[in-house]
Amino acid sequence: MTRVAILDTGVGNVGSVRRAFERLGAEVATTSDPALVAQSSRVVLPGVGAFAPARARLASSGLEEGLRAAVGHGARLLGLCLGFQLLFEASEEFGTTEGLGLLPGRVVPFPSSVRVPHVGWNRLETEGAAEGPLLAGLPRGTYVYFVHSFRPEGADPADVAAFCDHGGRFVAAARRGNVWGCQFHPEKSSAAGRRILANFLAEAA
Repeated sequence: MTRVAILDTGVGNVGSVRRAFERLGAEVATTSDPALVAQSSRVVLPGVGAFAPARARLASSGLEEGLRAAVGHGARLLGLCLGFQLLFEASEEFGTTEGLGLLPGRVVPFPSSVRVPHVGWNRLETEGAAEGPLLAGLPRGTYVYFVHSFRPEGADPADVAAFCDHGGRFVAAARRGNVWGCQFHPEKSSAAGRRILANFLAEAA
């Protein structure tokens, strides 16, 4: 049985993420203990809400230290929605806030010409993206579920696993080494989301 540590930062959709992994047979620990996170082989950083409070919570709670220690010894990290945005270098949401810097790029607003937040099902585009295990087994044009008002830009093309289009192309999924992330919600994306989470569990940590 695969053990997964889900970071409880107080701003995440922890319950639905936990249930999604449990349905796949994983042993799940929802935790705010940095030491437990540091010892884990698979770590999930979920999130909904605003970037700055979530970033401050990671720093003040010690969870950032535990997360960095886990990644440093080879643990697989998966960021979801706001958790994905936190992986980048900075966010422009209500001023500029420094991110974790595990992925190059920054989080910016959508153009004023499109509806915000971007809510609902939208299509993943893999043309021009790097192949890898994150989306293995998914057909081209798979639809997944989004809820967000900001989007990453400036990512390294070699890290991009999928794009989506809402007011222009943006990074919907990325992977750099053992750091994985999705702007959408796999736990709300039906069979496609289950496959992505299963891919995260399947690859050796």
